[in-house]
Amino acid sequence: MSEFIIRPAEVRDLEVVNTLLGQVLAVHHASRPDLFRPIGKKYTDEELLTIFENPETPVFVYEKEGTVLGYAFCALQHQDSGAHMPLTTLYLDDLCVLDKARGLHVGTALFEYVKAFAKQKGCHNITLHVWEGNPGAKAFYKALGMVPQYTSMELLCE
Repeated sequence: MSEFIIRPAEVRDLEVVNTLLGQVLAVHHASRPDLFRPIGKKYTDEELLTIFENPETPVFVYEKEGTVLGYAFCALQHQDSGAHMPLTTLYLDDLCVLDKARGLHVGTALFEYVKAFAKQKGCHNITLHVWEGNPGAKAFYKALGMVPQYTSMELLCE
């Protein structure tokens, strides 16, 4: 098995990150076309570069043999007000693996890297949101040891 690296995202990763963001959009649109457009971009290239450069919003890419196969968008969230205990949370905003690399444990490697990063940063926990219409992602995160923190509910006003 050849070696891989996980590293911070760079300018050279824009194209593949945009491809991955498109794959995420397709999954979201398929399950919730009332909320997600069939095509579009979550971020402009300029916004992505700003995210890449911000130490509070690290993006990590999994690279094998010079090809990026997945990413993890993160955000450090700090709380210290009101009734909340002072702590830092690593919010995993998005984790995606290229279709052709699914089943190769790229997502698990990215998650383990993010977990180690969160511990190194002194984070209390890692949180994420997963859509109900994405059972594969729910099963993946459950297999990694994640448990529901709270449930967000909705009623559509039709």
